Amino acid sequence: MVLGTASYVGKSLLTAGLGRIFSDEGIRVAPFKAQNMSLNSAATPDGREIGRAQALQAEACRVAPCAEMNPILIKPSTDTGSQIVLLGRVWGQVTASDYHQRRVEELFPAVLESYRTLAARHDLILLEGAGSPAEINLRKHDIVNMRMAHAADAACLLVGDIDRGGVFAALLGTMELLEPEDRARIRGFVINKFRGDVELLRPGVEMMEQRLGIRCAGVVPFLRDLGLEEEDGVAMDDRRTPKRVWRDTAEATLPERPLRVGVVAVPHMANFTDFDALAAEPSVSLAFLDDPAQAGLADVLILPGSKQTLDDLQWIRERGFAHCLATYSGLLIGICGGFQMLGLSLEDPSGVESGGIPRTLPGLGQLPVRTIMRDKKTVRRATGRVRLWGGPSFSGYEIHMGETQYENGAEPFAEILRECEQQPILDGAISSSGRVWGTYIHGLFDDDSFRHKFLYFARETSGLTPARSYICVTAERQARMDRWAGHLRQSLDLNLIHELTNKSRANNV
Repeated sequence: MVLGTASYVGKSLLTAGLGRIFSDEGIRVAPFKAQNMSLNSAATPDGREIGRAQALQAEACRVAPCAEMNPILIKPSTDTGSQIVLLGRVWGQVTASDYHQRRVEELFPAVLESYRTLAARHDLILLEGAGSPAEINLRKHDIVNMRMAHAADAACLLVGDIDRGGVFAALLGTMELLEPEDRARIRGFVINKFRGDVELLRPGVEMMEQRLGIRCAGVVPFLRDLGLEEEDGVAMDDRRTPKRVWRDTAEATLPERPLRVGVVAVPHMANFTDFDALAAEPSVSLAFLDDPAQAGLADVLILPGSKQTLDDLQWIRERGFAHCLATYSGLLIGICGGFQMLGLSLEDPSGVESGGIPRTLPGLGQLPVRTIMRDKKTVRRATGRVRLWGGPSFSGYEIHMGETQYENGAEPFAEILRECEQQPILDGAISSSGRVWGTYIHGLFDDDSFRHKFLYFARETSGLTPARSYICVTAERQARMDRWAGHLRQSLDLNLIHELTNKSRANNV
């Protein structure tokens, strides 16, 4: 089991890298995270919803993702309330206090059954913790860290992020706050994201081994341009802003300059990894915008997916984006919830997003469609073909609660075929000018063919010269995973890790 001293210390990617290492050795390995809190999710082949990190980890392990890998997914809707997804299906909406005080115990049997199902099909399970196991106020009802470690009889690695500073205090403090039976499960520690001369770090590592009574399982140097998506929302703090990436005003007049793509940073943004592949293109300069004054600098504006679409639509109006979008002359795109916002109206007759309170809001009026929120969530992988730019094909996935209806004169953006279904259906909409379009498909820009066609069209429309080069994310993805696994092989004490996993597997036989 991989535990962390805090969120965003690298647990998810470390678990993925170990999964690739074990898979390379011929071990049937799979990931497991009992409970995940994230607005970044993925669709499984059978139409279930799990955390995006577990989907990435499954890919690294070379197995198909399934709901048992992440039996509980918590999708925050407010500071104190969340939607609970159980085994890939919406289970209900709860407050934080109700969930931790009552619902956790109710749902834990399903978590254990999921683990047992996975364990019966694989040689090794790589468990991932959440946040820190030393959240002493939550320990009594914590099912994702030490309780799960005991249930699985797992040997644990504790990971700290030295890039944040204070890694030794974080490691020692975490161990000090654990109960003796929990500390006994921690068999090694890892220092992640190290920059500098490892020899200067060695005295501190040796002192930590003495103080903690466990071995260092490795110091992992910071690896630039890894290109594997982050799952944790904390990563948004490090995302690009216009001040960071659009500083050069003289560059704006050059036809060969990067295409400026602005993603409106709505408060409840979901699946922000939709834009990682775009941001990685050398001909693109992508930024997340929270100020409407910045929108005029962008060649392309994108409204992203949202967990609380009506609330984020209201935020767009209050923030001043609505007026800006009405007069915007560049390309305007909506993904999932963003597509719904671009329509004529958003209706929530059952209060799906607002605790049972019905609401209706006028949309931004850019596309002739209307959306009605439904209780049932659509979760499907899909392939399709766009009805413009020569009809490039694409693949991606749907995760949404709404049902969109076309008004007279509405033109669909694409025709899609959902996985496990026989008949194609229409998706999204496009304006008569072709300047505004929306789609329900997440992961659209991850598709190399689609992304390259889009960039050619977007640069041409913006008066820019064609891109000099493109990246191939799909083709490079496996190479990136292999690169990460190779990096970990050089950084980790794999003899120690194999020793721990062999003991855990023997105990579970």
